[in-house]
Amino acid sequence: MHRARRAVTTVAALVLGASLATAPVASAEPATTVRYPKPATTTPLVGLAFDTCTAPTVDQMRAWRSSPYRGVGVYIGGPNRTCAQPELTADWVDQVSRMPWRIIPIYMGRQAPCTFRGPGSVNINPDLPKRQGVASARDAIAQARAIGLTPGSAIYGDMEHYDANQPACRRTVLRYLTGWTKELHRNGYLSGVYAHLYSGAKHLSEAYHSTAYARPDALWIARWDGDSSLSGWQDIPDNQWARGQRGKQYRGDHNETHGGVTLNIDSDRFHAPVATVSRTFRVTSTSPLNARSGPSPRYPVVRTHAPGSTVWVRCQLPGAKFGSTNIWDKLAAGTYVTDYYVSTRSQTGYSWPIPKCLLPYQVTAQRFVTKRAGPGTGYRAVGTLPAGALARVHCQRAGQRVGSTRVWNKLNDGTWVTDYYVATPNTDGFSWPIPRC
Repeated sequence: MHRARRAVTTVAALVLGASLATAPVASAEPATTVRYPKPATTTPLVGLAFDTCTAPTVDQMRAWRSSPYRGVGVYIGGPNRTCAQPELTADWVDQVSRMPWRIIPIYMGRQAPCTFRGPGSVNINPDLPKRQGVASARDAIAQARAIGLTPGSAIYGDMEHYDANQPACRRTVLRYLTGWTKELHRNGYLSGVYAHLYSGAKHLSEAYHSTAYARPDALWIARWDGDSSLSGWQDIPDNQWARGQRGKQYRGDHNETHGGVTLNIDSDRFHAPVATVSRTFRVTSTSPLNARSGPSPRYPVVRTHAPGSTVWVRCQLPGAKFGSTNIWDKLAAGTYVTDYYVSTRSQTGYSWPIPKCLLPYQVTAQRFVTKRAGPGTGYRAVGTLPAGALARVHCQRAGQRVGSTRVWNKLNDGTWVTDYYVATPNTDGFSWPIPRC
């Protein structure tokens, strides 16, 4: 559980873009920390996606590379999952992600008790909502790991439409999703929720600032109006889930044909975190390749990889220049090797679709935190991150003290925010496993 951030002085609060009235309240929620393991990273999807009840075959996914879609939603488990998944294995994930597709894991967990979904539906027990949310998250994590979806992945809990006018049902759903979110966070996964715009999504929005419930990291709404926009949603302000944290299912069941293959799908647009997978590449050096504890020769060697051997790459990040590149590869073991001797696409820069190494945490301020050009309030302001936005942290370094900490976070766009308003694991110092800048 994330410890409370103490209120700052009026002057400091105003400099940061927050008044005392909008400083963090004395609660660990709604923004709870994510306990990433060392090899973790996150993966974004920006663009169109589709989801199907049963995962398509590898050949069908290959044919659909001619489609406008770049992501695929698959049901990885849950007591209310109704479709068989004969294709959905670790090998399927490996082959499909190489094509390359982004994968959106969906878990069809327990449903709201106020809506009858037919015989066999497994609903939330109103007396045990948080406990059952935790159990659902644990099962979802087990299912994700079984098919090679690593920590840092976002898993989307599917909460189908229910009667939004029953307060007791609303509380039950929000408590269940709180257990879901906190348990995913505890195990190093991001929490996503798929919900109807007029029920689950509406209630999550109403509870966005509530200290009674944990806030998910991403929201994927269902609204079959043919409009794929990720803003302007009815009753959901644009400053909620505002920084690459949204998906929309904008068209329901229909057939589409691409590459000569017809599938029955729902259509989606995403700008949100999805699944992270490791990809294998070959060591191209003629002598053993050193794997280090950080992205530079100044870090100690942890192990070596033989020429021609296989390495599992999770993500890429900048480091010390070696040969023609300053890009380093973070491996599944949490070690780093120069990309110069790995068979990725580029020998001078990043290689898509390998994600960049970033660890997102929610902004804890009740309004926003100011982004700066450097690690202190004396640097010019270069934007803001609203409450609940994901601060995509690249690394940390010491800077001007704000509240209880001197730590500042360097973000993926090169800007800086004080760690005082970010839900990292340590409120007073550096947070493991975030690297130092």
